[in-house]
Amino acid sequence: MKYYEVELTITPCTQDAQDLLSALTADAGFETFEETATGLKAYAQQSLFDASALDAVISDFPIQGTHIIYKVREAEDRDWNEQWEQEGFEPISIPLPSSRGVGALVIHDGRHLPSPIDEGQAERLAIEIDAHMAFGTGTHETTRMLCATLLDMKLEDKRVLDCGCGTGILGICALRLGARECIGYDIDEWSTDNTRHNAVINRVDDRLQALCGDATLLDSIDTQFDIVLANINRNILLQDMERFVSVMAPDSTLLLSGFYENDCTLLQRKAQSLGLQLAAVKTDGDWACMVLERHS
Repeated sequence: MKYYEVELTITPCTQDAQDLLSALTADAGFETFEETATGLKAYAQQSLFDASALDAVISDFPIQGTHIIYKVREAEDRDWNEQWEQEGFEPISIPLPSSRGVGALVIHDGRHLPSPIDEGQAERLAIEIDAHMAFGTGTHETTRMLCATLLDMKLEDKRVLDCGCGTGILGICALRLGARECIGYDIDEWSTDNTRHNAVINRVDDRLQALCGDATLLDSIDTQFDIVLANINRNILLQDMERFVSVMAPDSTLLLSGFYENDCTLLQRKAQSLGLQLAAVKTDGDWACMVLERHS
């Protein structure tokens, strides 16, 4: 998949201006941002980049006296995660409810194993994630919030859909917590390959199917899902939410993240138009997670 790198120069460059610009430009198709000394570098799939939406944000930028210019170039076609893959990540521990019977969910890679359990400590549920050019290790706020939400749910015998599965971490977490089966999909073949790889590592490959494609795949899936997970940017969530709902069973739950707290109102309005009810909102920093329910 081809990306544009958009270099945004902000004058004067302040943290408030950087934060606001990154929050307002989701409609331009940006998926991720990198702060620079002079502003931001933003990355968007070439097919999704909308220069007119970016121009509209700049022309009506709320912070008076701020001047913004940008340059668009084709992003280098490389493994953006190469250095991270070489270094790995330290184990991430998420406390488990007492009803689970174990002390914590621990997400780790093959290089950094969890420390041994001391005598008297509660057992842990460990998930190993070997990430290759895919998003989803538990290090990001959105992934942690979704994992923590799954920990509080009754997942036994549930059918799960993981939209934009990345490394497969969310579906694998649900399966390790008792879900019956999971179907995941992602637009990138390297993500679906990575999901299958991690499913094997965690011994859930017999219950997890990974498909390459976008949400249009759901049009040909007959399964009705009890839990739908989507950790994707706001624009894709708004675009695909109707398809998510089309495969949700009665009394099912939709968990969304990948967006900022100030996007919640827009997403809730869309969800309500599709018959979903807001059950909870969680935040971590500027990021948010929404729990939406479909009742029979």
